[in-house]
Amino acid sequence: MRRDILIFGQGLAGTWLAWECERAGISFVISDAGQREPSASRVAAGIVNPITGRRLVKSWRIDSLLPAARAAYRELEGALETDLWRRMRLRRIFRDDRERRIFGEKQVRGDLAPFAGEADEAGFWVEEAARVDVVALLDSAAARWKAQGHWLDGPMSLAAAEARADLVIDCRGFATTREVAWARVPWEYSRGEILELTIEGLDPDVILNRGHWLLPVGPGLAWVGATHDPGVTTATTTAEARATLSVSAAELLDGRAFEVARQFSGVRVNLPDKQPVAGRHPSTARLGVLNGLGAKGVWLAPMLARQWVNHLTAGVPFDVEVDVARFNPR
Repeated sequence: MRRDILIFGQGLAGTWLAWECERAGISFVISDAGQREPSASRVAAGIVNPITGRRLVKSWRIDSLLPAARAAYRELEGALETDLWRRMRLRRIFRDDRERRIFGEKQVRGDLAPFAGEADEAGFWVEEAARVDVVALLDSAAARWKAQGHWLDGPMSLAAAEARADLVIDCRGFATTREVAWARVPWEYSRGEILELTIEGLDPDVILNRGHWLLPVGPGLAWVGATHDPGVTTATTTAEARATLSVSAAELLDGRAFEVARQFSGVRVNLPDKQPVAGRHPSTARLGVLNGLGAKGVWLAPMLARQWVNHLTAGVPFDVEVDVARFNPR
């Protein structure tokens, strides 16, 4: 049966696009077989942190995107009957006097409002932080759409996908970037590695951050990460990352004992301007893309999926800052 939309890949991007299509009454089907390696979505920590980086800057459009994303997840939680969005406290620990000075200057100017909370000499609290359970989101959504008949089993090429629907929207992350059709897009890559630790006594509602982050994920379990290896396109794990993250964990935990239970990695897809991409192919209108969410996908994906549906239902142009057309030759 031919569908209006074939969503190619069910990571964060594909999941949110499918949900927005369902809400809008758009006929869709999902093909995801064989697209999980080296997927970033299934190893994503899902941390929502409004203030990031050594320069302590608010994330792009976070003032508007954060409340919208939170509301979108709450609605999706109701449909999936699964808890997804968990509000947490984030403790940002200063790495040096430079960070302490930058924070003080920005706090005085109000640059970090309303997200910079109580501070002391050691660090400050980030308000409105959260964690999205990405695996629960992907699994519960997949179960819903399989039960509803919105799922295609078996591997599929992009050409075969284009033969099955009026529009194919490529959401496969790393696999998308290997297609000739998207060769004009200047994709960038970064491998990120994470350690899972066994440790007792952590506050389950507090994320620690000092260069790397430490995230409680369950009773007696925490993740520490993530590394950043630019240009690496293999989702392998390394002894170097294990050593680096073990040192960071020891610092964040003030020397408390822990064990490394496992190590895993994924490949992030980014763009040089640090913004995601969405929109139609410049010469093939029946092909679209939603990709490049990077480390901020949990709150970017709902907005980008809504842009796609607004485009499909009302012809609304894509935001110029995310439109894939920004990479077309002039």
